[in-house]
Amino acid sequence: MNDKISFKVINKLAIPSILAGIIEPVISITDTAIIGHVKIFPTESLAAVGLVGSFMSALFWILAQTKNAISSIVSQKLGAQKLEKIKTLIPQVLVINVVTGLTLAILTRIWAKPIFELYAAKDLILQLAVSYYKIRVFGLLFTLVTFTLFGIFRGLQNTYWAMFISLTGGLINITLDYLLVYGVPGYFPPLHIEGAAWASLIAQFSMMLMALYVFFKKTPFNLQFSRHWHPKIKHFLQMTGNLVIRTIALNVALFLSNRYATSYGKNYIAVHVILTNIWLFTTFFLDGYADAGNSLAGKLYGEKDWPHLKALAAKLTKYGLYVASALAFIFVVFYKPIGLIFTNETAVIKLYEKVFWLLILMQPIGAIAFIFDGIFKGLGWVKFLRNMQLIATFLIFVPSLILLDYIGLKLSAIWLSFFLWMSFRAFSLRWKFYQFFKKSIVTK
Repeated sequence: MNDKISFKVINKLAIPSILAGIIEPVISITDTAIIGHVKIFPTESLAAVGLVGSFMSALFWILAQTKNAISSIVSQKLGAQKLEKIKTLIPQVLVINVVTGLTLAILTRIWAKPIFELYAAKDLILQLAVSYYKIRVFGLLFTLVTFTLFGIFRGLQNTYWAMFISLTGGLINITLDYLLVYGVPGYFPPLHIEGAAWASLIAQFSMMLMALYVFFKKTPFNLQFSRHWHPKIKHFLQMTGNLVIRTIALNVALFLSNRYATSYGKNYIAVHVILTNIWLFTTFFLDGYADAGNSLAGKLYGEKDWPHLKALAAKLTKYGLYVASALAFIFVVFYKPIGLIFTNETAVIKLYEKVFWLLILMQPIGAIAFIFDGIFKGLGWVKFLRNMQLIATFLIFVPSLILLDYIGLKLSAIWLSFFLWMSFRAFSLRWKFYQFFKKSIVTK
């Protein structure tokens, strides 16, 4: 029974997915660390890069829900041995994403200043954020196309292609970061914050080209268009719509956290940026097993293989908790050196050390939330994901943040609210999954 979900099978998907997934936060961390050590306005530059990174992550997560939707459809059709049924769906999805990404890039570039004013940015931080964003913004289009192709690859039970592309893109970004931010004497001057933006943009464009090459050479799909909309396009758009609503709710929490942190002062937002980058790193790291759950759960659901599906959730939860515990241990031992990676500012480091323990406590809770989040996406149970995220954000995170901020906890208010928010997501999804197996349809 366990051949389909053996340790080897799961990790064949999870480990490449982990390596691919951590590249995006590694790129952000690299930008943040390099910018945090520039000689000109390091704290203001760090805050500006963090705010732009937060906003772009919000847009990436919203737009990237097409990846999860198409991955679910492809994996279920693979399990049912009906991939030929969706060959004309793929190019339609890509066209929708290109138009969406380009439109959003143009509009948000025009409205860059008022967007970052909403984050409470002002003066030099606002100026630097707008300058940085106006270059990086076109990476939205490149990343959206890349993520969609990664979703197709994952649906085909292959995460190696995304891993190779992501690692290559990350190497390009890190190399260009050092060259463009600090400059090369005798060749070109330091570009500072704008250099970091150009490095990210070039890396994202390179990844898109590599993903398109793999798509044409290695998958059974192509860009053969049909004059008629594919019958599954409505289902795809409904899934994407529910996931977008869910992700918007998630990003409301992130937006409010940045706004509150910015209002406390430049040292607070600098620390919040550091904590957020570390958290996102662990999130994408744990998402490797969530991606494996997405891919395998969709395939098993297409096969109607309920025993393996239930066993899959138990195994993924165990592996996720192992990883989360290892990360928590590393953070306990190395929290001081980790902070110094980002900045040498004494006031920032002291504040960082007071709050970091909350990030450690979130690791096991996050593991459960991410594992079941990935499984639900593979199964296509996105309405429940949407509803639980809305409750978590508007009935748990927001009231908690307002109350804890009122009593003066500041950054601790933000991260305690995130802890409660994550806890609700984890246990509500786990409960719903096991309720499914009490129905007669899956016990016969």
